[in-house]
Amino acid sequence: MERRSYKEMITLEDIHWWFISRRMILQKVIDQYFQKDISKNILEIGCGSGGNLQMLKDYGKLHAMELDDEALNVAKSRNICNVKKGKLPNDIPYDNKFDLICLWDVLEHIDEDIDSLEAIRNKLNQKGIIVITVPAYKFLWSAHDVVSQHKRRYNKKYLSSIVSKSGMHIKYATYFNTFLFPIITTIRTLNNIFKNNNTDVSLPSKPLNNLLIKIFSCEKRILPKFIFPFGVSILLIAERTEACPSSLLT
Repeated sequence: MERRSYKEMITLEDIHWWFISRRMILQKVIDQYFQKDISKNILEIGCGSGGNLQMLKDYGKLHAMELDDEALNVAKSRNICNVKKGKLPNDIPYDNKFDLICLWDVLEHIDEDIDSLEAIRNKLNQKGIIVITVPAYKFLWSAHDVVSQHKRRYNKKYLSSIVSKSGMHIKYATYFNTFLFPIITTIRTLNNIFKNNNTDVSLPSKPLNNLLIKIFSCEKRILPKFIFPFGVSILLIAERTEACPSSLLT
């Protein structure tokens, strides 16, 4: 991500509607698939400035990793858990294995996404789960993706395919951020047509921010009992299986 945008993201991670709503939805989904236990090891990969750590610490013994030095220092300053510098796929700075790994809007930044999934699988305990979110649909590519230095946007079929090939069993996969999909799609389409380089890294007015939180976070009442057929993002939960990743068998 460009340095200016990264600094803005660090500032907004605790107050922006998108981060707050996503966190609420993910907490609801994790509660359905993972039982809180202080003996279990939890890892957030790409924790940014640590906006999710306060929520995740209640699920077990929490660890985190982050590549960017500035965000890493902010995450450390929260004094919530051990945060180390690391990078996928070849530099996960922990020797132990984990029962829950969170990879939230990280995979799209990495050239080696399949290798990264295989590396993560190897860090999961048997029956350990991974919770992944990524941006959806190539046609939603915009200036925001460029500034954020995304390598790609995904569709659910392709993400499910590479997760399965990495040696994990998919337990649940859905699009989300569906209620705001028409608005976001329209805005990004118009921005692309008129070559407007506006990005999503900005805080709207307080009333609008609160309204967007209410709209987006409403999806937690439906997920994970329902699968949305479309949305701005994708949410996937998978479990480690005993089978070796297919790419390692060729």
